[in-house]
Parts: sequence; C-alpha cells; structure tokens
Amino acid sequence: MANQGSRYLIKQLLNNKLSRAELDEFLAGLHDDQTRQAYSDVLETYFNQLITQQNPSPEPDAPTSSD
Repeated sequence: MANQGSRYLIKQLLNNKLSRAELDEFLAGLHDDQTRQAYSDVLETYFNQLITQQNPSPEPDAPTSSD
C-alpha cells in the first residue's frame, strides 16, 4: 500500500469517517509489515504535531541590557 493511501486511511480513522470498505482495507494493512510501519509513521507524526500544538516551545528570553 502506498504511503499516501496509509495517510488517507489514518486521517479517515482519526476523523471517524472510515467507510466499511476503508475499514476493511485498514485492517488488512495491519497484516503487512510495510503498511503497518507506514501507519506507525503517520500516527507518530500526527501525535507529535498534537504535542507541539499543546506545548509550544517557549519564546527565547529577550536579552537584557545592564547599565
């Protein structure tokens, strides 16, 4: 399965919009090592984005001048 197809299926899954045929395709992909790795990569990227959105990096402190 192409990585683009994996991304689409994961997106549909996360949005609770998988059709029955898409669910069957997703589940079939769990039996294939390459597809399972693609799912893992897509989910890791998705969850890392969520973490970044929830915990943005702090702004660097502005340099202070000493008199």
